[in-house]
Amino acid sequence: MMFRLDQLRRGQTGRVASIEGNSHTAQRLMAMAMLPGTMVQMIRSAPLGDPIIVQLHQSQISLRRCDAASVCISFDESA
Repeated sequence: MMFRLDQLRRGQTGRVASIEGNSHTAQRLMAMAMLPGTMVQMIRSAPLGDPIIVQLHQSQISLRRCDAASVCISFDESA
């Protein structure tokens, strides 16, 4: 099942499947270690919904919701 990173709810974990959108955004996200195959967890979002905080590896990063929408996430339905 595929979702976008900005659609995950608090505490949900998934694996980065791909990064879409313009090349500048994709390069910036990949520079932050958001690479295909990386596990990512939604930690929380700001009270008005933007930005969101996600954890990948041992780091928490803040992303604009529009940038998070360019990250496709897959996860096991059994998890």
